[in-house]
Amino acid sequence: MQKKLYRVREGKVLAGVCGGLGEYFNVDPTVIRVIWALLCLSGTGILAYIVCALIIPEKA
Repeated sequence: MQKKLYRVREGKVLAGVCGGLGEYFNVDPTVIRVIWALLCLSGTGILAYIVCALIIPEKA
């Protein structure tokens, strides 16, 4: 069975992107959130998060 990337509904903080990435890569979403926060300090993380929130579908 193929793995699919989705935004999560349960346990989401903003749009569920980090939670979905955590499920997809089998990593704790907190680790993904810390990495994303570091990317936001450089400015590219905010734009990338918005794009991901718009493109990645929400889990049904």
